[in-house]
Amino acid sequence: MLETIDSGIIDQVRGAAHLMTGTLADYDPLLDMIGEARVVLLGEASHGTHEFYRERARITERLIRERGFNAVAVEADWPDAYRVNRFVRGASADTSAAEALADFKRFPQWMWRNTDVVAFVGWLRQHNATLAGQRPRTGFYGLDLYSLHTSMQAVERFLERIDPQAAQQARERYGCFDRFGEEPQEYGFLTSISGARSCQAEVISELADLQRRSIEYLKRDGREAEDEAFFAEQNARLVRNAEEYYRAMFYGNVRSWNLRDRHMAEMLDALAAYLTRRDGYARIAVWAHNSHLGDARATEMSRRGELNLGQLVRERYAHDALLVGFTTHHGFVTAASEWGGAAERKSVRAALEGSYEALLHATGLKRFMLRFRREGPTPEALQERKLERAIGVIYLPQTERMSHYFHVELARQFDAVIHFDQTSAVEPLERTARWERGELPETYPSGV
Repeated sequence: MLETIDSGIIDQVRGAAHLMTGTLADYDPLLDMIGEARVVLLGEASHGTHEFYRERARITERLIRERGFNAVAVEADWPDAYRVNRFVRGASADTSAAEALADFKRFPQWMWRNTDVVAFVGWLRQHNATLAGQRPRTGFYGLDLYSLHTSMQAVERFLERIDPQAAQQARERYGCFDRFGEEPQEYGFLTSISGARSCQAEVISELADLQRRSIEYLKRDGREAEDEAFFAEQNARLVRNAEEYYRAMFYGNVRSWNLRDRHMAEMLDALAAYLTRRDGYARIAVWAHNSHLGDARATEMSRRGELNLGQLVRERYAHDALLVGFTTHHGFVTAASEWGGAAERKSVRAALEGSYEALLHATGLKRFMLRFRREGPTPEALQERKLERAIGVIYLPQTERMSHYFHVELARQFDAVIHFDQTSAVEPLERTARWERGELPETYPSGV
């Protein structure tokens, strides 16, 4: 039996909606809300939806052009994203945006190696190239912590160029991991479950030494080396936090989730402090999943003891931060069926009854924005506890309620929500036959 939603409730939501037509003016009300905010978090309800990537890019381009934002920080590994940063700032030998994204080799490649990201990275390089004199160039940075071995290698390469003795010390410290092989999960298992000695002391010492010597390096090598020194320090910070994260993986999801989001918050804070020193200010757009960027205190995550980046940013920046979520009712998505699996173009089922997506669909509006931090009351229906869908890199429609829904209070979770009723799959740069074939909708052949 289909859910019947009270027509009065639907009218309230329609009345609160800002209709979007695909023009540059669509986001004028959002930019008014942003004002002088220093951090704008732009979410996504899946890691594989074209409209979410495209519209985040459109919003971010306006933030850069009109509000002087000088960084884009994304749910990606620091060293992989830093290659893109060098490209957009005109400091690399890469000749195209696709080439600059080549270090994104780990599953899921399509999350960053897709046509929408290529278009944005190309735009950002062109934008930076038009800036005159000492005007700050906007950078591209990663916040995540999975690149344990890559980040260790990056620290060693940096030190080899400027301080061979310190490089040898770093190799000895990081050599602690050699006996565990290349898989960080194996390190986590052996140290947390089997009682092997961890490398915690070594990674903490390396970060502390690098931070202590950074002033010396800066005095000796000048401001032109400041960016590279910060890159190395962030890699050392990532190694320290990743070491703890992989040990925590075997003690339950709550602890490892909290460590990961605290790491992203720490990386964001360090980036803001660095940009303030370098450019005199920091205004950062953050791209990550809704589950990371919507305030966890307004969701069932909090009841499980989980926090997230959105909560930490609100606690730190208060009204200097704005949280924006994205939702969809049905369509297609690029996702895998299992961890490490091939990218597939999957049909996204119509949203479940009792969900926010079903309520927004009931308005009959195709694309619109809801703003909760504005004059006038927020409809009660947008403040109630309802289901919300979250699709990550894996989509399992056969277990959708258990796998992809959780309870939230939408108007507390975000400051604004952008809804696209029907969406399409993001296009990977590496398109497999399986992705090209796609998945037939459940209503085939009628299409109803």
